[in-house]
Amino acid sequence: MPRLARVWYNPDMQTKILFAALAIAGTPAAGDEDYRKPNYDESKIHPYTLEDPLAFADGTKLASPADWPKRRAEILEIFAKEMYGQPPPAPEAVVTEVWDVKENVLAGYCVRKQVKMWFKKDKTGPCVNWVIFAPRHAKGPSPIILFLNYRGNHEIVPDEDIPVQQGWSRAGKLTDGHRASAKTRGRMCDPNRDDICPVGMLLARGYAVMSACYCEVSPDPDWNDKDPAFNQKTFPYTGVFDLWPKRDESRADNTTALGAWAWALSRGLDYAEKDPLLDAKRSVVTGCSRLGKAALIAAARDERFAVCVPNQTGGGGAPLAKRDYGENTSTENTMFTHWYCKAYRKYAEKPWETLTFDQHLLLASIAPRALLIEGFDTSKWMHTKGEYLACRAAAPVWKFLGRGTMPDVPYPDNYSIAGIGESFGYVRRSEQHGISPYDWTWLMDFADREFKRR
Repeated sequence: MPRLARVWYNPDMQTKILFAALAIAGTPAAGDEDYRKPNYDESKIHPYTLEDPLAFADGTKLASPADWPKRRAEILEIFAKEMYGQPPPAPEAVVTEVWDVKENVLAGYCVRKQVKMWFKKDKTGPCVNWVIFAPRHAKGPSPIILFLNYRGNHEIVPDEDIPVQQGWSRAGKLTDGHRASAKTRGRMCDPNRDDICPVGMLLARGYAVMSACYCEVSPDPDWNDKDPAFNQKTFPYTGVFDLWPKRDESRADNTTALGAWAWALSRGLDYAEKDPLLDAKRSVVTGCSRLGKAALIAAARDERFAVCVPNQTGGGGAPLAKRDYGENTSTENTMFTHWYCKAYRKYAEKPWETLTFDQHLLLASIAPRALLIEGFDTSKWMHTKGEYLACRAAAPVWKFLGRGTMPDVPYPDNYSIAGIGESFGYVRRSEQHGISPYDWTWLMDFADREFKRR
């Protein structure tokens, strides 16, 4: 959540803003519980125990790598029932229309395509718009980086032929109310921004880029939006949710917005498998903040993603929840009710005691494929050390499966790559929230090793 998260750098100010807002607006769609303030004191972290990723839920240890698929399925079912909701069903169809192709853009180095995607054979219902940038001078299909963007494809490069996103958008300084704006065209190419997509650099390294706006998949209203039409109880469950059976509110494991965004990333890969410019077998899924969470879930659920590099996921993504530092299970269940299923609410109060799983298991579910966790430590809210500790707890799985593992190093300094191993690693930096050139460079270096491109 690039724009929202920039208010979280000062822990004291963060807490004041959060709880003043709670007092004014009330608790959104989550009952009358007393919500816990974020903890920023390491000495107040409660003792906790992490589950062994290499043991089944009944305590039986895995005997060999042949047992891993069963354990992985068990882990995914836990997260489906207790946190992210059940995965959405497969679409009736994935129907695509390539409506725009330019062979010589971005100073001649790029082939750009724009693709409309429907999920019914008759092209009715929800439609997601993808933009693709492929290296023009590649000798064959290019490895592809997939991610969802926040306000529209028009922000990626300053190209008048890319339409401004027409649906609902999260309101803020960069939008016209709840509508995306042409004034942000090409914004992600601005080197002075803290959240960029350096398409030219990615192309020069031989990677294609594919992106769509997450708002077209499922809208993502703020928990305290003053417009009742944009409430978190019903509004997020539009968009692609219209494809699926009506929600059964008696269930505690309904599909969530995070699950829908992850599902959309897999649909992007469906298209990539059919485009001769793209090598879907060499795919990298990424995203920042809430969309980093979506990338992590997508890779966990869809084994076709060869590499996953979630960026600055925050609580509910890579950091350990039981450690209860920074963003916690209580604030997650208050501010982002549509990201998590109802079952997750029972862990809001004392996760160090009540949780029967933690985020290291989600990381482990991606093994033996390649995973790089990227964090930043400017904001204590983001619980960067909790990311690192989750990685340490998941690392034995890669070793068990014969894929190498994360190096056994202390919590690495900012910009140190000492924690990046052959197929699993952790890296962090300072400065602001958002994907920076450093993050993209680490991503490509990591993927290059996985794809044996250097």
